[in-house]
Amino acid sequence: MKKRTYLDSVHFYGRIWCVLAIIALISVPFLICLHLKVWPDWGVVASGFASVAILFYPTGVIEVIAYAPLLGSGGTYLSFLTGNIANLKLPCALNAMENAKVRANSEEGEIISTISIAASAIVTTLIIAVFVLIFAVNPTFTKVMSEGALAPAFKQVTYAIFGSLAATYFVKHWRISIFPIAVLSLLLVFAGTIQIGILIFAGVAISMLGAHIMYKLKWV
Repeated sequence: MKKRTYLDSVHFYGRIWCVLAIIALISVPFLICLHLKVWPDWGVVASGFASVAILFYPTGVIEVIAYAPLLGSGGTYLSFLTGNIANLKLPCALNAMENAKVRANSEEGEIISTISIAASAIVTTLIIAVFVLIFAVNPTFTKVMSEGALAPAFKQVTYAIFGSLAATYFVKHWRISIFPIAVLSLLLVFAGTIQIGILIFAGVAISMLGAHIMYKLKWV
C-alpha cells in the first residue's frame, strides 16, 4: 500500500471536515424545523436561494482560485472552514510567511500558513468568547463599541489591516505595484459596488499581467 504524503493527508482530511461542516450547518435549521414541526415554503426558499446563488456562488469559486495559491492546501481548507478569510486569515498567513521568509508555494510556506491560520482561528475564538462574557455581564459596553468613541475605529479595521500589509509589499516592489494600483483604482471609480471576491481575483490577474509585461520589457 502506497504511503500517504502530507499533501494527500491534507486533502483527505480537509474534504472530510468540509463535508462534516456543511452537514452541521444544514442540520441546525433542519433539526429546529423537525422539533417545532414547522417547515418553510420551499418555493420561497428556492426563489431566495436562486437570487443569492447568482451573486455569491461565482464569488465563492473565484475566492478559492484566488486564495488557494496564497494560503496553500492546508491553509485553504482551514480558512474556508473557519471563515473571515479576507479580513483575518489571508493577512495573517501572508504576514507569517513574510516574517519567516518563505514562499507561499513551498513546503515551508504550506506549514507556516497552516499554523498561522490555526493560531488566528484559536485566538479569534478566545477573543469572541471573552467579549461575549463582557457583553453578558455589562450590556452597556455594547453601546460604547457601536455608538461611543470607539465606533469609528471599528469601521476602519479592514482598511488598517490591508493598508499596513500592502504597504510593506509596495515599498519592496514599488515598480510592479504601480500598474495594478492604477487599474484597480479606476475600476473602483467606475464600478465601486463590485464584489470583494471578484475584485480580489481581478487584482491578482491584473498584477500578474502587469508584472509579466514589465518583466518582458526588462523594466524589473
